[in-house]
Amino acid sequence: MSFQKVCIPRESLLSQSNYDYSDSFKAEFTDKENTIDIITITKTFFSASPGWIGKLFVLRNKIVSVFGLKTGSKTKSKRELLNNFKGQIGERVGIFKVFDRSDSEIILGEDDSHLNFRVSLLLGPKIDDKKDFTISTTVNFNNWFGKLYFLPVKPFHRLIVPAMLKSVIKEVKKRTL
Repeated sequence: MSFQKVCIPRESLLSQSNYDYSDSFKAEFTDKENTIDIITITKTFFSASPGWIGKLFVLRNKIVSVFGLKTGSKTKSKRELLNNFKGQIGERVGIFKVFDRSDSEIILGEDDSHLNFRVSLLLGPKIDDKKDFTISTTVNFNNWFGKLYFLPVKPFHRLIVPAMLKSVIKEVKKRTL
């Protein structure tokens, strides 16, 4: 499965934003029956991550909780949250809140004292039984601590996003066979 690093797509809700950092990765998958929508993609994004990414998030949450940064809600199980997920603005899954959406895109993210981030999950239209899926991230630093925080995160982020993209596409392919 291949992916490519791209610019934030013009059709993305994030394309008109100002930001201090951004990246975007795209892959293609087959959806002959046109059954994969943005809610399916988003649920898969949260449920199909490789185990090592989950372990990194656990470590991250332990470290940042010392500094009073947000770590996400622990009141509901991830499975319960995803089963009930509708993609409505304000809805939460862990540290991710839905900030915006369209029929083909959901913007997730969080605002914290040190930085604000957004993640776009963008599903392209079906063309010849194929669809594009693009994950884009933007970050705005609120202060020097945000820049300092992002220094060690950035190299991991560049590994995590392509791994998440591959994982989502792999899972989606299973559903469309």
